[in-house]
Amino acid sequence: MIQETEYSLLRDGLLAWFAGNQRDLPWRRTYDPYHVWISEIMLQQTQMERGVEYFNRWMEKFPDVEALCSASEQEVLKAWEGLGYYSRARNLLKAAGKIVAEQGGRIPRDYDNLLSLPGIGPYTAAAVMSIAFNRPYPVVDANVERLFARLEDIDRPVKDRDVRQRMQKLAAVLLAGAAPRDMNQALMELGALVCTPKNPDCPHCPIQIHCLAFRAGTVADRPVPGSRQGKIDIDMACTIINVENKIFIQQRRYDDVWGGLWEFPGGRLKDGESPAAAAVRELHEETGFQAEKPEPFHTVTHFYTRYRVTLHSFVTGIRRGTNIEPKLTAALQYRWVTRQELDQYPFPAGHRRLVEKLQSAEAGPGERR
Repeated sequence: MIQETEYSLLRDGLLAWFAGNQRDLPWRRTYDPYHVWISEIMLQQTQMERGVEYFNRWMEKFPDVEALCSASEQEVLKAWEGLGYYSRARNLLKAAGKIVAEQGGRIPRDYDNLLSLPGIGPYTAAAVMSIAFNRPYPVVDANVERLFARLEDIDRPVKDRDVRQRMQKLAAVLLAGAAPRDMNQALMELGALVCTPKNPDCPHCPIQIHCLAFRAGTVADRPVPGSRQGKIDIDMACTIINVENKIFIQQRRYDDVWGGLWEFPGGRLKDGESPAAAAVRELHEETGFQAEKPEPFHTVTHFYTRYRVTLHSFVTGIRRGTNIEPKLTAALQYRWVTRQELDQYPFPAGHRRLVEKLQSAEAGPGERR
């Protein structure tokens, strides 16, 4: 382990490096608690560059807690579209309502009050307390875990309970005698920019002299990987119905995994079922419509936690004389919209890619009735 006498030198090296190398991120310009909160939720499992783009668009639409509180759920889901984990967006809206109703529109400066808000767990509460309010709460994200695993040459998976406790203690020790906001961000920034998962830039690391893995030649072996769960493949099929240049979409029920979002009707393939047969079956089960000569349109693959989802889409009309009012069995409501109007609705990732494909085509899918 690192000797206590080294901590002061390690802190100084980190803070000096951060002062000269920190990225110009929008929430760092003011450290407004609302900005910090939104950025922390957005950056969970999102790359920084993409997170900044979403953050800037979000702030244009919802510049403060009151604006977010006044928004509709559909507006919030649309602004979140593409980030995934839509429960986070719904929790932001719920939390904003509580902040306005119970805190006068001000983000709580108390850790326990933050924890009481929907969607805020121990990590996010610690990050807001530290970065927004400069309070001494350790913040150990994946970047810091990797940095500490190398710094102390830890030969066990970082998710082991005692290893996590050890890292929390190290983070707390480093916060002593330093501005918590700067120290926590310096650790995260060094992990993101220098102590990277692959090909870390050890020659330019400001704390290389303190790194036990560097001394031992084990940097490439740290952190020790934990057990990995394989991806589960799921095949799905959906139908894009075009009637008189209008496309049918439906809104998922709120108890579904993508509750409140819009989609083209469809579902999972049964054992031995072809994508085309599944698309026709699902359409009839969910709407009562009978597909007319479905044709393949586009296939997309996207990932959701442990799942690799392949979505097959088919364009179809419905039988002549059919009432265009569906008998919904798996959705809250429906719309017939133009290709351009599809942009007004939030879709899950796979269906959004189908929307983009529809809109990029010079002509839409064949119009049939």
